[in-house]
Amino acid sequence: MLLITGIFYIFLGLLAVLFFWGVVIYNRFVKLKQKAKEAWADIDTQLKRRYDLIPNLIETVKGYASHEKKVFEKVTQARAAAVNSNDVLSRSKTEEELSRSLKSLFAVAENYPQLKSAANFLELQKELADTEDKIQAARQFYNNNVKEYNIRLASFPDVLLAQSFHFLPMTLFEIENSLEKKVPEAKFRS
Repeated sequence: MLLITGIFYIFLGLLAVLFFWGVVIYNRFVKLKQKAKEAWADIDTQLKRRYDLIPNLIETVKGYASHEKKVFEKVTQARAAAVNSNDVLSRSKTEEELSRSLKSLFAVAENYPQLKSAANFLELQKELADTEDKIQAARQFYNNNVKEYNIRLASFPDVLLAQSFHFLPMTLFEIENSLEKKVPEAKFRS
């Protein structure tokens, strides 16, 4: 009888250890996922700032280069697509297109010396460059958090619990084209 009671308590002890291990692992996944979501919110904030700057930039350039309608439409369409993208993968692709169209806009501005020296254009250019730096930092922060989460998700023995609670891998926010990994050029020759 004493042996059966001892085995029962050992069994209960093992169950308690397994339960607390599961709670710790589950809470770690929840924490890592929340950190990644918070990092994504930082990216969204910086992208919104970027989207808000673009119409002002277009209007400023329009004042000097009104016959470049196609470029303005392309930037406006790319901005709208980026604003309306919902997930990480589509946001990544629309951001690539927006970066390309902004490069076209700056190329147009290069042909107008008066524009390059206009105070409001220079200020917008400076703010856009600052925003691009912040977006890059936010992307790095997000990708680091997602990487940590995904590594933990795939690591043994955590993978066993992750599968049973349906924790899914998260997508990194990457730019596919290596030429697009650079911040849009916003410098002009004097």
